[in-house]
Amino acid sequence: MSANTPTVTGLERDAQQAMGDHKVHPNEIAIGVVIGRASEYFDFFVFGIACVLVFPKVFFPFVDPLKGTLYAFSIFALAFIARPVGTVLFMAIDRRHGRSVKLTTALFLLGGSTAAVSFLPRYDSIGISAVYILAGLRILQGLALGGAWDGLASLLAMNAPRERRGWYAMIPQLGAPLGFMVASALFAFFLVNLDEADFIDWGWRFPFYCAFTINVVALFARLRLVATDEFARMMDLDRLRPVPALELFRHHAGDVVRGAFVPLAAFALFHLVTIFPIAWLALNSTTRSPGEFLIVQFSGAIVCAGAVAASGLIADQIGRRNCLIMSSSLIGFFAVGSIIAPLLFGESAIGQTIYVTIGFMLLGLAYGQTAGAVSARLGNRYRYTGAALTSDFAWLLGAGFAPLVALFLSQRYGLAMIGVYLLSGAVCSLVALFTDRSEMRQM
Repeated sequence: MSANTPTVTGLERDAQQAMGDHKVHPNEIAIGVVIGRASEYFDFFVFGIACVLVFPKVFFPFVDPLKGTLYAFSIFALAFIARPVGTVLFMAIDRRHGRSVKLTTALFLLGGSTAAVSFLPRYDSIGISAVYILAGLRILQGLALGGAWDGLASLLAMNAPRERRGWYAMIPQLGAPLGFMVASALFAFFLVNLDEADFIDWGWRFPFYCAFTINVVALFARLRLVATDEFARMMDLDRLRPVPALELFRHHAGDVVRGAFVPLAAFALFHLVTIFPIAWLALNSTTRSPGEFLIVQFSGAIVCAGAVAASGLIADQIGRRNCLIMSSSLIGFFAVGSIIAPLLFGESAIGQTIYVTIGFMLLGLAYGQTAGAVSARLGNRYRYTGAALTSDFAWLLGAGFAPLVALFLSQRYGLAMIGVYLLSGAVCSLVALFTDRSEMRQM
């Protein structure tokens, strides 16, 4: 390891002894990345779904359901604000104590803060303190997610064959649909099998409680790679080491800003096909239950996973940049269609299913290549920290406030405004792709 590498901690030594001389295979990196990302997305989707189905009744019973959902979405956004801060804090831990300590602390914090929500008393029991504690746990989730960045995705992309970079770039993105599938399946099970009183009393708590176990499994799946001598050697060769945020912005501020705008089409669509439709149905539909719709979304997530895989094949044939231009343009057309025919999603069960299925498919095509686009312009020295912070800002700009803004606009001005909101994200992505000349040369 390099001279700048922190002294190996006791935790790392134990893991290294357990792994022995194990050699890291690219397939193992891929599996570790997918498991890690799926656990992170599971935590966030569980919170997002609960913002619609649970929190307005449990923590905001003093206002009407619409205001309660908007308040819950405001708390939902706190994690995206805290995420860049968490990245900076945990990068400092990485530099001082090593990646294993950083990763262990972050994942235990992520799983612990999510699981702690399951034990929160209701507003009826402790009053407004319940809301403050919920907000605090959400901030901890965001800090922890910023620290959960392990560099495995960058390492995987940098060691991929040149002709297969699109395929390897999409592998980490499979964690999103997988995480949503687990979260939606758990909530659907309890919604379908419990009456409303039991679900609000205790059923909703179980998915949050599962988060800690899922994160422990993810931790071991990643530590068995991070703690090996082979992994350390590969990271050293590729110079994937954390650098201070100020140094990154001094050399690559423009790249980080441009990189944050490239995936806005995908990130704007992200919560418009996952969290927002559940909110709209819960507040407006009289013909379809949220539990039934979660099953539809589960099927949509399967389509999304297939589209993520397809994006890798397409990117290897036409280039990542062209794949992103194509997918962002398709999202733009989808947004225009939502403006012209906003009632497609309304009370029609067939229309809702079509909207969700098409939305998930486009999300997979676009999201499948966003990881590579975010970090493609950064050199090896700044790739580890730069990819993490660029992704943080992209999520903040594109997805952090999406459910809140979408619900407010749709309730105030109608469903057509959802198309306008989504179109703005597609335009931002296309402008970023067409104006960044370095992106054109590299992708």
